[in-house]
Amino acid sequence: MPSNDADSPNAPVGVDPSRASVARVYNYLLGGKDNYEIDRRTADQLSAAMPDVVEVAVENRLFLIRAIRFLAHQTGITQFLDCGSGLPTAENVHQVAQRFDRLSKVVYVDNDPVVTAHGRALLEDNELTRYVEGDIFDPRSILDHETVRDHLDWTQPIVLSQVATLHHHKGDRHAPAEVMREYIDALPPGSHVLISHLLDPQEPADSDAAHQLSDAVARGSLGGATWRTHDEITELFDGLDLIDPGIVPLYQWWPDGPRLKPVTVAHRIIAGGVGRKP
Repeated sequence: MPSNDADSPNAPVGVDPSRASVARVYNYLLGGKDNYEIDRRTADQLSAAMPDVVEVAVENRLFLIRAIRFLAHQTGITQFLDCGSGLPTAENVHQVAQRFDRLSKVVYVDNDPVVTAHGRALLEDNELTRYVEGDIFDPRSILDHETVRDHLDWTQPIVLSQVATLHHHKGDRHAPAEVMREYIDALPPGSHVLISHLLDPQEPADSDAAHQLSDAVARGSLGGATWRTHDEITELFDGLDLIDPGIVPLYQWWPDGPRLKPVTVAHRIIAGGVGRKP
């Protein structure tokens, strides 16, 4: 995508190049090219507040890949609803899942017009994926969407992912738990849910760094993010049986091998887990 930014005639309809997008900032932190100057500037501000912020994005992506790989391999589920999917990058949900079952179906959901454009392009390459533009914080609008109802079989287990999405909810602190309750109630028995979320750290040194990052997010055009405690993140899994090891910092969730690199504050301020609906 051209980098002409605010003056670009190629900016997708509905995009405000003067305001950063979560999906595009995340794309930039992961080394992608589908972003504007405002996204790069916002990401640089976050990096100034916490130099290891790229590691937060990387660990989040690696968690998604490991969790989808586990679910596709160990549960045999072949249906995935990825909420807040963001811009396509290496190892998308359908690519991971379809390595285990080539007939796995995926519906991606996001509200960023840039993601919409890439999501539609993705459909040209894979007939088992669908893309829905919508508000993931309005569960009914997603669950009742014609594409979501038709592409997935709601009599069979589904994997629902909310990876690094719920902390961007703007509103009541407890609203995301209500959002997740509505999704979970709608899922068929045997379905699984994976969530990652910014973790309010308990260590004073980590708290200072987290507050600096939080202030940077609040000052920028992303509009802020809500950090939640371990107990508050647990509430997002209400009604589910947590898969071992439960809710932990993402680097601890079934890593691919022993940890050789040092653990920094960036690794300790984002946590997540996977739960199964009985």
